[in-house]
Amino acid sequence: MSKERLYLFDTTLRDGAQTNGVDFTLADKQVIADMLDDLGIDYVEGGYPGANPLDTEFFASRPKLNHARFTAFGMTRRAGRSVSNDPGVAGLLEAKADAICFVAKSSAYQVRVALETTKEDNLASIRDSVAAAKAAGREVMLDCEHFFDGYKEDASFALACAKAAFDAGARWVVLCDTNGGTMPHEVETIVTEVTKHIPGDHVGIHAHNDTEQAVANSLAAVRAGARQIQGTLNGLGERCGNANLCSLIPTLKLKKEFSDAFEISVTPQKLATLVKVSRTLDDMLNRVPNRHAAYVGESAFVTKTGIHASAVMKDPQTYEHVLPELVGNHRKVLVSDQAGRSNVIAELDRAGIPYEKSDPKLTRLVEELKEREAQGYAYESANASFDLLARRTLGKVPHYFEVEQFDVNVEQRYNALGERVTVALAVVKVDVAGERLISAAEGNGPVNALDVALRKDLGKYQKYIEGLTLIDYRVRILNGGTGAVTRVLIESEDENGDRWTTVGVSPNIIDASFQALMDSVIYKLVKSGAPA
Repeated sequence: MSKERLYLFDTTLRDGAQTNGVDFTLADKQVIADMLDDLGIDYVEGGYPGANPLDTEFFASRPKLNHARFTAFGMTRRAGRSVSNDPGVAGLLEAKADAICFVAKSSAYQVRVALETTKEDNLASIRDSVAAAKAAGREVMLDCEHFFDGYKEDASFALACAKAAFDAGARWVVLCDTNGGTMPHEVETIVTEVTKHIPGDHVGIHAHNDTEQAVANSLAAVRAGARQIQGTLNGLGERCGNANLCSLIPTLKLKKEFSDAFEISVTPQKLATLVKVSRTLDDMLNRVPNRHAAYVGESAFVTKTGIHASAVMKDPQTYEHVLPELVGNHRKVLVSDQAGRSNVIAELDRAGIPYEKSDPKLTRLVEELKEREAQGYAYESANASFDLLARRTLGKVPHYFEVEQFDVNVEQRYNALGERVTVALAVVKVDVAGERLISAAEGNGPVNALDVALRKDLGKYQKYIEGLTLIDYRVRILNGGTGAVTRVLIESEDENGDRWTTVGVSPNIIDASFQALMDSVIYKLVKSGAPA
C-alpha cells in the first residue's frame, strides 16, 4: 500500500517569535531557515513582511532554500478596502516568497466583536485576497483563525470561511485552534466533518498548547484526514506555545500507526540530527534546554532507579519506547541516592573506567555515592565529579598537585577613573612535584578570581589546561538559616568543545566553588592523559 504524503509547516520564525523573551535577529532568521530546510521541513514561514523592518528586510530577498517553500504571513484585505488598495496585501505580494499564508477570522463571534464587520464582508475579504495571491502566481493558504471555537458556535459560518478560501484557489485551508482549548476528540470530530466539504489533502492543522495537547490535537487531525501540520521547534509560541515539531516529527517517523501510513520529507539521517537542531535553537536564544522534553530532552532516555537501570542494560526496550540514537539522543544511567550496583557499573562502562566486577571497592563506591548525595552532592548533574570519585575510590587518579592554601579578599575602591568598583583578589599556593608555586589574580567576583589564580600557573601541567574555560556557574541553597549548605555546579569546556560538569558542597560558598573548580582542573588533566 502506498503511503500518503504529510506536509510539515514550520512557523518558528513567525508564531515562535511571539514567545515571551524571544527576539530573533536577521542573522538568526537566516540561520534557522537554513536549518529547517536542511532538516526537511516543507514550508518555512519567515514572518510578516510590512509588520516590522526586520521581517520586511528578511523578505527583501529569498533565502537559498533547497527544499522548503519560503512563506510570507499576513492578513487578508481589511474591510472597506480593495485588494489593490490594501498595503498589507501589497506587502505580501511584493515579498520574495514562494507561498503566502493569509490569516482570517472564521468565528462569527470574532468577526462581530474583534473586526466589527459582517460575515459577508469577511467572506469577501477571504475570496478576494486568496484570488489575488493566486493570480500573482503564489501558492496560497489560509489560516482559519479561531476555527474550532467558531465551528462550535456557528458551524455553517466557519465552514463557509474555509470553503471560500478553497474555492478561490487556496492550496491549503488550515484549521486553527487559536486559543488552544479544544480537546483531541473534538478536533477529530470537527476535522472529519470539514473533510466532507474540502479534500483532506488540502486541509491543515495549527494547534496551540494551552491545555498541553497541541501535539495530540495535531495527530488527531491527521487521523481525521488533515495532511498539513503546522508547528514550531521546541514548541515555541505565544502563551503556552505551539505544537512541538520536535515531538511530532519523531512520532510520525517512528510510530507504526503513522509511519506505515504516511510519508514526511524528514529522512532517517536528518531525524538523527533532531537533538542538535533543538539544542542549536536554544543556544541561539540563550535558553536552557528543557531536559524533560520528549525525544530531544537530556532526560528523555535517562534511567535513575536501580531495578530500572538493571533492566535497561539487559534490554533497552524494557523502559525505552524508541532507540535514542534515532533522534540523535543517547541513553544515560544516572548515579543517584537510589543507585544500585547495576547503575554504577553502567555509568563506569559509559565513562570508560576499567573495573573488576568482583572488586569490593565497587560496593564501597556505591556506599560513598549514597553518603555524599545525602550531604547534598548531585552526581546525576555532575558527570565529571562522578568520574573522579569513581577513579579515586578504585585507586586510579594520579596525584598531580596539592593546593596548600588559598586566600580570597573582596574590597570596594575607586579606580583610575574615579569610579567606585568592587574587586576580588585571590592568592593560591600550589605544590607541583615538590615545587611551590604562588599565583595571584583579580576577578569580577571571588569565584572568578579564584578560578583565574588556580589556573594561572600549574607548572608542568599548565600546557594541559590552557584551553580550559568556565562557561556556567550555578548555585543552589540546600537548606535555610545562617548555616545553609550550598551546592555549586560548574560547567567547563576545553579547546575541543567538550563540556563537563563538576560539583562542590559546603556551608561556605567559596569552599563549595573551590571543590568544583578543583574537580574541573583535575578532570581535564585525566582526560588529557597528563603524566603523574
